[in-house]
Amino acid sequence: MQSAARIPPLAERPELPQQLAAVIRPELPSLFKEITHEIRRALPEYAHARGSVYDRVLRTGVERSLDGFAERVAAPRATTAQFDEVHRRLGKFEALEGRSLDSLQAAYRIGGRVAWRRAMKIGQRHRISSQVMIVFADALFAYIDELSVLAREGYQEAVAGNAEERDTARRRLLRLLVTGTAVTTGAIEALAERAEWPLPAEATAVALRGDGPLPAGLGPDVLVDTAGPQPYALVPGEVGEERFAALRDAVSHPPAAVGLTLPLHEAADGLRWARRVLRLVETGIVQDGPLVRCEDHLLTLWLMADPALVEQIAGRRLAPLAGLTPGRRERISETLQVWLTTRGTAVQMAEQLRVHPQTIRYRLRVTDQLFGHEMAEAESRFALEAVLRALELRDRAQGGVPYDGG
Repeated sequence: MQSAARIPPLAERPELPQQLAAVIRPELPSLFKEITHEIRRALPEYAHARGSVYDRVLRTGVERSLDGFAERVAAPRATTAQFDEVHRRLGKFEALEGRSLDSLQAAYRIGGRVAWRRAMKIGQRHRISSQVMIVFADALFAYIDELSVLAREGYQEAVAGNAEERDTARRRLLRLLVTGTAVTTGAIEALAERAEWPLPAEATAVALRGDGPLPAGLGPDVLVDTAGPQPYALVPGEVGEERFAALRDAVSHPPAAVGLTLPLHEAADGLRWARRVLRLVETGIVQDGPLVRCEDHLLTLWLMADPALVEQIAGRRLAPLAGLTPGRRERISETLQVWLTTRGTAVQMAEQLRVHPQTIRYRLRVTDQLFGHEMAEAESRFALEAVLRALELRDRAQGGVPYDGG
């Protein structure tokens, strides 16, 4: 990676006398100790025990920086690729450790100040001219700036690579969770660590539409998969009012369906039900809205889980209606459903259906003739009520076409 504002190397600046390298090199061992001591004292991040990975990184960075400067003085036009890579790696190390670049940049500045103090002493000791010392100062601090740029390049490269790896791990983790793939707990935990997603005890799936702009700004803790034709998201924990409002604002192409909050290992069921509710919204069975909660439509979800099976049950349970004209069949079905739902009197049912009570009494006699034995059994009454409710939902999606007995 190349920086847009790279510091020119020493070869492009006024050159120091190459023989100055012979003066610098004997000072490096003691200067190394002084710089590492000052950095450890000023920056707690680097004050780790000897032999630790942080200590090794510090010592390597200081040593290579000093050697690199001496080499540049001795051979200004020599390749610097090896030294450049060291400092890019230092920047990458800071990123992979999850730290900002501030401490490393501060360490470079401390090293530069300590080195300049030593340089002034050396200049006095060897009676180096002020003109050479000015060039030396310019070269030293330009070198420090260049090291800072190299470290920043490595840091940014690692951050970008880490973000890409994290996003890949998140997508893989999400798919494992919502497909119900058999995988060990350890594997899930390892993938979650790479994804930087603390595993929650519970989660809520959200089904999204795939034929429009996908939501943005769901939050860093929400896993999202937008690659397929049925995009979806997984929210850790419950979707409370605050989260619900944030989701509603983020969904740019409604509707979307918020599933049930379930244990994490049941996320596949949660997504399956959320997608079914979304289809019920799209077909008009469930009332439209920007964001629909599955928990508000569980009975509908259950009754419409298998429309073909509903038709089969209706054909058997409502067989006594088959011999009636379509108009009578609709009226008797309506009366039967109201009676099963309310168990009201003829007067109460008449008020609900807006007909005369005598009409209700007549219809109830017909109903009793057709379903008398079934209306006396609790299990049969439940089946009739369920199938009539399912047919009502189906008719809503079909524009109000009543059950035809087919």
